[in-house]
Amino acid sequence: MRLDLELIQDTLIVRLSGDLDLGVADYLRDVLEDSLDRQPVKNLVFNLAGVSFVDSSVLGVLLGRYKRISRNGGKVCVVKPQPQVHRILELSGLLRIMAEFPGETDALENIG
Repeated sequence: MRLDLELIQDTLIVRLSGDLDLGVADYLRDVLEDSLDRQPVKNLVFNLAGVSFVDSSVLGVLLGRYKRISRNGGKVCVVKPQPQVHRILELSGLLRIMAEFPGETDALENIG
């Protein structure tokens, strides 16, 4: 897994790539929680363009961050998931609560 974080105003962009599974779930959760604790983040954008696989443990991490952000009035969205990842997000119900955008610019314009 590769992970890149960028704060643009009050939106944290999380760029992920590789396989997201049980082996990286705790690390991902810790990094995200640390970043959310240290910075004034209202919205969260998960760029999944480079993600080839996601399992239920990471879906739980995404859902947990969704709950934290939405509790404070913010929005969480996903950007450009690969077809196989899109299907998993759809089946899990996450796309019912998180908006999906074709690119980061679209996400930033629509959630801010």
